[in-house]
Amino acid sequence: MTSPTSPTTTSASPAAAPTGGQKFAAELLGTFVLVFFGCGAAVMSSGDYLTTGLTFGLTVVVMAYAVGRISGGHFNPAVTLGAVLGGRLPWRSMPLYVAAQLVGAVLAGAVLFGLLHGFEGYSSEGSIGANSFGDEGSGYVWWAALLLEMLLTLIFLLVILAVTDERNELQAVMGPLAIGFALAMIHFASMGATGTSVNPARSIGVGLFGGVDAMIQLWLFVVAPLVGAAAAGLLYPLVFGQGSAPVAGSGLGSGGGRRQKQSYAPPTGYEQQWNQGQQWGQPAAQQQWGQPPAAPVPPPPVPQPAQQPAQHWGQPSTDPYARPQQPPAQPPAPQHWGQPVGDDEEDGRTQVRRPD
Repeated sequence: MTSPTSPTTTSASPAAAPTGGQKFAAELLGTFVLVFFGCGAAVMSSGDYLTTGLTFGLTVVVMAYAVGRISGGHFNPAVTLGAVLGGRLPWRSMPLYVAAQLVGAVLAGAVLFGLLHGFEGYSSEGSIGANSFGDEGSGYVWWAALLLEMLLTLIFLLVILAVTDERNELQAVMGPLAIGFALAMIHFASMGATGTSVNPARSIGVGLFGGVDAMIQLWLFVVAPLVGAAAAGLLYPLVFGQGSAPVAGSGLGSGGGRRQKQSYAPPTGYEQQWNQGQQWGQPAAQQQWGQPPAAPVPPPPVPQPAQQPAQHWGQPSTDPYARPQQPPAQPPAPQHWGQPVGDDEEDGRTQVRRPD
């Protein structure tokens, strides 16, 4: 496409579909920014609720607008799992997404760990934004932390699947904003209990540098978000239906909407970025205005049984097994409704009876 200052304009060619490497880079960058800025804000603000919650939410908004057109902007293995089970992403794409997210999170944790040592006497144990529970954290017991993280991730994924639904008219513009605000809202409701995870990559990225206790507790912040995301991915299509045809190779054989019988409109807007089964930027072929529609393909001809030539009465039959022909019976005289039998006159006309 030519620049706005060019004297001539040409039609834009369709955008090429993102490659696997581009999707990997987009997810790595988005997850890096999420973990670095979100956990960095938690450390720098000493865990201030408003600062930390809004920073996590704003990073999702910013990076979804920046690279969401390439990969969909997951930045979270739980989001990727929910998208796969919800029919938005094929299973074959999940390893690439999760690998990119883990690499980006660990790089962010390593960079944050190194930069925080700029403070004299800095110790990363309990001061790198790692998630925790029980005696190593706020005292919140493990089973409550497990249920809380599962519930919050379930709600988070339901919001994501809803705002990226093709039937949502505001999805293209408001989708990233709704997702970011949802993540901020989740942080406000749970930071005092677990530090808020709902993202295994976010927990692993800084947990590896938060000391032995932080690494021991990582299991909860991996299991709980994945379970909550899986429940949301299966629940959303069953409760709210599919906005577009599920991607081939996604979902489960009896769940996730892969065996839907209805026909759906092609995905558009922000939801199209989740449908990785169709190459992004290549819309379906459409008919140009003013051109006649393509001629329908005629159905194959149905074989008709051979017809015998018509034979008039009185002519000999060529079939040696044919029965003798009988003269056709004379049709009865027409009779008007309401006319009694035997009347000789009607409407000024005389009817002559045939002698018996």
